[in-house]
Amino acid sequence: MHVEELRASLQSFGWPDYLVFCLMLAICAVIGIHFCLQLRRESRSQKAQGKDAEELASSAASYLVGGRQMKVFPITMSLISSFISGITLLGTPTEVYLYGAQYLYIMGSLVLMGFCMYYFFLPVFHELNLISTYKYLEQRYNRSLRLFGSVMFIVASLLWLPIVIYVPAIAFNQATGVNIHVVTPIVCLVCIFYTCIGGLKAVVWTDVVQTLIMFGAMALVLIKGTLDIGGPGVVWQRARETARLERPNFSTDLTERYTFFSLVLGGVAHWLKSNAISQNMIQRYLSLPTLRHARIAIWTFIAGVLAFILICGYTGLLIYATYAQCDPLETKLAQRNDQLLPLLVMETLGKYPGLPGVFVAGVFSAALSSLSTGLNSLSAVVLEDFVKTFRKAPLTERQTAFVMRSVVVVFGVLFVALVFAVEKLGAVLQLTITLSSVANGPLLGIFTAGVMLPWVSSRGALLGGFSSLLVMAWMCVSAQRDLVTGDLVYRRKPYSTMGCNYTFAGEPADFSPLPLDGSFGFSTSSTNGPFQLYRISYLYFTLFGALVTIVVALVVSLLLRESDLDTVDTRLLTPFVRRWVERRRHRRSQTPLSTHKSKDLKETLT
Repeated sequence: MHVEELRASLQSFGWPDYLVFCLMLAICAVIGIHFCLQLRRESRSQKAQGKDAEELASSAASYLVGGRQMKVFPITMSLISSFISGITLLGTPTEVYLYGAQYLYIMGSLVLMGFCMYYFFLPVFHELNLISTYKYLEQRYNRSLRLFGSVMFIVASLLWLPIVIYVPAIAFNQATGVNIHVVTPIVCLVCIFYTCIGGLKAVVWTDVVQTLIMFGAMALVLIKGTLDIGGPGVVWQRARETARLERPNFSTDLTERYTFFSLVLGGVAHWLKSNAISQNMIQRYLSLPTLRHARIAIWTFIAGVLAFILICGYTGLLIYATYAQCDPLETKLAQRNDQLLPLLVMETLGKYPGLPGVFVAGVFSAALSSLSTGLNSLSAVVLEDFVKTFRKAPLTERQTAFVMRSVVVVFGVLFVALVFAVEKLGAVLQLTITLSSVANGPLLGIFTAGVMLPWVSSRGALLGGFSSLLVMAWMCVSAQRDLVTGDLVYRRKPYSTMGCNYTFAGEPADFSPLPLDGSFGFSTSSTNGPFQLYRISYLYFTLFGALVTIVVALVVSLLLRESDLDTVDTRLLTPFVRRWVERRRHRRSQTPLSTHKSKDLKETLT
């Protein structure tokens, strides 16, 4: 059998699979309708009781943050579902299959991110009782920084969410052969519908359903796939034979794809920008009634994400164990890297009616949860940071509802259109982290300077943000260009096509692109050329962007002598910095005025 015939025979998506898939979409739509009716009942009740305009504005809070009365369990499930997009579901197994399990050490940085979130960021945001995270930037700096942050969030969403939509379409295409540009508008229409009418509560409870479907789908694949090849022992043995199981790589080479330092240092910045400053995630934490509930949600969220990353990592090893003697990428059985997991699903579950539908529903669930979260957050940002900021007269309840729902529809349509551009780019995991760092690196730097460095002024933060934006745009465009043109090629782990039972273009062969002595890294067409900054590991990108912002902001603020610690609102600082500033003010209040200048000089020098 030729590879083309085999690929066609694996596209056996029957009516039971379509039924399961459509049932998932129907459940999401029904949840949206339920909470839409609930919102209307609440609105009518408020009007009947003669509420004034300020109290009627609570309808916006109900739509965007669930009235700040959500429970920990659904919020935790929503956080997990929003965080684990289809990019993680398909990208992580592909990463482990191609480059080994070194990537999984990034889980340590997720725990470190939890501590940073717990002690530094969340106490500040929760005390301020915000709807838009970027309102913090106006309170800490000025309105210009708030608009800068909001624009960066919109840019980051435009770079990220089209990839989120595209990824499950790859799985659907592998399973059914249906063109990705046919299925994406249909599925996104359902997501836009329930997000538009149901608000945050609809998004959160559909996330709960989608998270359960995701875990169920991955469990099916793991159990059946492992049994088919002879048990977990076979998976570990084949992974060890090709160095896919490996100790941490402590190399200090910044250009290596994965090292201990890029995974820990770069990983913390990557998780922080996704969790600590992202409107998508903060909006959920702020929907909980107290800081204690939000802190519980952090650790239960981290536990769920760690479990899911382990599942995805093992799946990558399982894919290799299954195709150890016949690499589907080399034979073109899988036409894209990110179709490896869907291929495994169709080979292991294809003969069981309905089970491929469960997997495809799981992948789309991951995407829909991230998309609905993004759309809901965009409606909050546009309403709070643009419409209310520039409109002098207060909005009526009807106008507020129109703005929020219009934003969801407009951006939903735009994201579907941008899928055409994503199709031309590279592997989704690296692509997502690289492109998102353009906006998220400067944002992370501005927020971190805001809560940690009271010396940073508004002008310094703005110049730091713009400087970082320009540098990161150049780095990301240059790196992606080299990947697309083939000037930058990362070495794969060993693979083979000697055991294929079908014909394909080319001769069967063993491929060992790297020695099995631990010499990791990448090769380029000009390995002896000068060091190129944009060729550092993609995991460093967000960290580098944040550091550029912080350094420029601090230097400019000190040079312009605009920092005045006595005027900074201590509520906007993280607790330990807040205590230091308050102690300093207390000492100054007890110190003669003539000595203040010398004390300031000493503190600056130390």
